[in-house]
Amino acid sequence: MRLCIDYQEINKITIGNRYPLPRIDYLFDQLQGAKFFSKIDPRSGYHQLKVKDQDVPKTAFRTRYGHYEFLVMPIGLTNGPAIFMDLMNIVFHKYLDRFVIVFIDDILVFSKSIEEHEDHLRTVLETLRQKKLYAKFSKCDFWLEQVAFLGHVVSAEGITTDPTKVEAITKWPRPTSDTEVRSFLGLAGYYRRFVEGFSSVALPLTQLLRKGVKFTWIDDREKSFEELKRRLVSAPILTLPSGSGGYQIYSDASKKGLGCVLMQHGKVIAYAS
Repeated sequence: MRLCIDYQEINKITIGNRYPLPRIDYLFDQLQGAKFFSKIDPRSGYHQLKVKDQDVPKTAFRTRYGHYEFLVMPIGLTNGPAIFMDLMNIVFHKYLDRFVIVFIDDILVFSKSIEEHEDHLRTVLETLRQKKLYAKFSKCDFWLEQVAFLGHVVSAEGITTDPTKVEAITKWPRPTSDTEVRSFLGLAGYYRRFVEGFSSVALPLTQLLRKGVKFTWIDDREKSFEELKRRLVSAPILTLPSGSGGYQIYSDASKKGLGCVLMQHGKVIAYAS
């Protein structure tokens, strides 16, 4: 269990840190040719960063037990993810995209051979030790040929959706408001690169999000809702792009939308619509 404070008021007056978070599809593109993986999870990652002395009072909160202030970075501050991402990129600067990818506090080590992986894993763990950053052993996975990472499953064959995440989509109850539709599309849209013609299939639902449209659940929307679930369950394995061999793009358009597929060596890299 982690303590999370409602920092909405201080976040409103905080100047946003615009440090960019990496695109997840870009991170996965670096894994081409990798066969062995290890996933490392920092132990209470945010709490390994100290708050500057002059900023400690800004983290204050009060309960019936008294007044408290954080000496380490708490969860809930608007700039927390950007600050931690910046730290990880500094720590692993020499190894990024060579054999390490990082998304905030998720670290993935990847290699093309067992021998390489032994060296890469030792380098990453030694780097963490030198920087006094600690991992939680029970949440780390080592020497995997298939790894769940950022809601996807990665292997030498390619990348596919994480079944545990897709299960949540398939069990999603029929929406009863535009807010619930937006939440469903947000989760389903995370995997849109796996679904051919996603925007066309989802059109009856996205129409509900337009300004001034009254919420009505008609047959077309029910079909769209169920079809998106079906396509995500049967999502293909997408191949990872290689640096040679060229690419093929197939596109199509209609009055309802645009769509295309990026392929290489006869295998799908991604759908877009």
